[in-house]
Amino acid sequence: MKEVKSFSDYILSNLTDFEFSSASGMAFKYPKFELGALDYLKFAEEELKEFEAILLEKLDGTRKELHYIMETLSKRNDSGTDNTSGTSKQIEDGADTSERENLSQLAGRLQKYATQLENALIRIKNGTYGVCIDTGKLIPKERLRVVPHTQQTIEAKLKRAK
Repeated sequence: MKEVKSFSDYILSNLTDFEFSSASGMAFKYPKFELGALDYLKFAEEELKEFEAILLEKLDGTRKELHYIMETLSKRNDSGTDNTSGTSKQIEDGADTSERENLSQLAGRLQKYATQLENALIRIKNGTYGVCIDTGKLIPKERLRVVPHTQQTIEAKLKRAK
């Protein structure tokens, strides 16, 4: 299949004339095109701006949370446990280590999420946002409003999970 740059190009490249005769004997010509042309529809500019705003808001919140976690991880011994007894200090140090590990894991997940949001913004710019990578169909707007960085319809995601 040749590369298609726009919906109208796709329609024009798939037009064929065919004759239709009515009961009265009149002949009509109708354009015929494949229903697959609907797969090339894209979101309107206003809709893309809405999704871009959602993505930017989520990205800003994610970056702020990530910054807070990184600051927390970089602080050393701010818990004020320097003057506690040895056994108590060891217990607190163990809890601090566990908390730091949890924060490190959370930071990693947030970084991955931020990258996914940034990639979604790139897809908006290059015109591929909202198109399922498995089926080529548009992802429903409702799904994109909830999971704006997704690249799959829910059906494709469920199929892939099997």
